Amino acid sequence: MAVPRNSLRGFLTHARGVLRTAIDNSQKITFVIGNESADLDSMSCPILYAYIRSMSPPTNSFSPAYVPITNIPASDIQLRPEYLAVFKHANIESKHLITLDDLPALSEIQSKLAPENTKWILVDHNALQGQLGKIYSERVAGVIDHHDDERKVPKDTGDEPRIIERSGSCTSLIANYCRPSWDMLSASAMSSGAAHGQGDSLSNDAAFFKRWDADVAQLGLASILIDTADLKDENKTTEHDRKAVEYLEAKMMLCPQVAASFDRTGFYKEINAAKKDIGSLKLRDILRKDYKQWDQGGQKLGVSSVVKPVDFLQKKASEEGSAPPSEAFLEALRDFAKERELGMYSLMTTSTSSDGQFQKELLVWAFNDGAVSAAKAFATNSKDDLGLEEWQGNSDVAGNNEWRMIWWQRRVQHSRKRVAPLLREAMA
Repeated sequence: MAVPRNSLRGFLTHARGVLRTAIDNSQKITFVIGNESADLDSMSCPILYAYIRSMSPPTNSFSPAYVPITNIPASDIQLRPEYLAVFKHANIESKHLITLDDLPALSEIQSKLAPENTKWILVDHNALQGQLGKIYSERVAGVIDHHDDERKVPKDTGDEPRIIERSGSCTSLIANYCRPSWDMLSASAMSSGAAHGQGDSLSNDAAFFKRWDADVAQLGLASILIDTADLKDENKTTEHDRKAVEYLEAKMMLCPQVAASFDRTGFYKEINAAKKDIGSLKLRDILRKDYKQWDQGGQKLGVSSVVKPVDFLQKKASEEGSAPPSEAFLEALRDFAKERELGMYSLMTTSTSSDGQFQKELLVWAFNDGAVSAAKAFATNSKDDLGLEEWQGNSDVAGNNEWRMIWWQRRVQHSRKRVAPLLREAMA
């Protein structure tokens, strides 16, 4: 049975109730989950897919509702100021997100959420990582993603999609896939006038349905614009992204309140400024804000993406400690990697130079003999592909079975979607 048409806020409240009921009564449940970096794309993708899919499920759906999971603890929402900027436009608050905290503790998760009672749809990644992956990887039954295919999702996903295609934003793939269902929902709701407010105090007026659509559309639009630099990044933007933006904006323009004041450029600048506003965060929080980890070749690989240059991070480290900037920075990185038991750690930065040029830096640090061999192989094999150049007089650092190097990455079109597979390939 489909979930009644609802506002985004009402849907998330309903989905949390579905999750609690499933836990308490050992009922079947379908999860939609983004990757563990939980950037804007990985937050909006599960919500958009679960929202539309819950209200127009396949005939033989595994469970009545799809529950979107933001793949971080609730406390980590504060590390993502761009969330809060988007929430204002989508008419939701942080408390409405369903996070890892809403799942049972790992010590009891298998007894309260038996694997056979769950179905997992992956969005913005195609391999379930970490503890959830160890328990539920065999229950993955669908994927929509724009990263390299790790071949962990079955070829036959039945009624659920298996879409792994290049696009600037995974949200674009989801918006385009859900478009037929979404349009049918909008047409049906406005023709029937059957609103289900569930506490939203809504009257039976088509204007409310248009507002609900506009709220969801703005949530999706924000992540696409951030991932494609307002569709201006030619290296990332694809036809998938352009079509999705056109579609989502059309949804928004049907709502008079939104249409009267919406300006895409201003919207993008607002969200982008919030994303880069990390000055108040501790260095450790900056490193883990957009962090992904893989098990590869018997070792752990971790990659942090940061929207500030290395010299900013060095200054931040020195301010938080008593050591000189470079020393304090490296000590913080070592502690971060040690805490996660990493064999190899990589830091990727993006920033704008003093003359207005977009630039990237790449650090790779290997912590044992096997990782050292892999890191050197990566450096040799990826130099031309990534345009790696010596960084500010930097030379490789060796000793104590370690190796570390920092480069300018001159081929700035390559993001973590390209760098991480190259690192994993070297470690395989």
